Amino acid sequence: MESAATRLEAVRERIAHACQVAGREPQEVTLVAASKTHPAEAIEPLLEAGQRVFGENRVQEAQGKWPALRERWPAAELHLVGRLQSNKAGDAVALFDCIHSLDRLSLVAALAKAMDKAGRRVPCFVQVDIGEEPQKGGCAIAELPDLLAEARAADIPLIGLMAVPPLGIEPAPFFALLDKLARDHGLPGRSMGMSADYKTAIMLGATHVRVGTALFGERGG
Repeated sequence: MESAATRLEAVRERIAHACQVAGREPQEVTLVAASKTHPAEAIEPLLEAGQRVFGENRVQEAQGKWPALRERWPAAELHLVGRLQSNKAGDAVALFDCIHSLDRLSLVAALAKAMDKAGRRVPCFVQVDIGEEPQKGGCAIAELPDLLAEARAADIPLIGLMAVPPLGIEPAPFFALLDKLARDHGLPGRSMGMSADYKTAIMLGATHVRVGTALFGERGG
């Protein structure tokens, strides 16, 4: 069995190589370790190996794991990379350092209210449905300008766009489209790329890659 440190080093080397080919600096890319469905015992070895940014899909699951982990690792940064229900906005604002899945006007309102109440502004990516797959979440491309305007008006810090390309299709055109949309709207961040395609995503401008399997092995559940 490969150790967590070995897997982490391998992923970091691939990120550095993709950056070199793309003429970018490795520090331009944040590795988000997708720890969803993995227990604290599987996360801790990566923390020990130096990984500090982690991604969870569900608020409730993160609430069960991360308070104790953060007591031991206060520098750990937690990102919500899965869909967020509006009724969980308050919990998400309390727990996460970044939200990657802002995708509809009702969630803008819920997050703005939660941030006002908590006195805490949590940076957000707007998730875009670039593959026209409503089941994945994400706002339609045509609705993006209105959503961005509403979020900015509500004083939600917007740092970029996020997308999940369709499975089984070459992802590069979708990554290129997200990069163009981010440039068109003056947003610096692009959260795109997972274990199977993060090197391609980096070549096309990714600033945050969400890697699970390559760091943890096949996930449990």
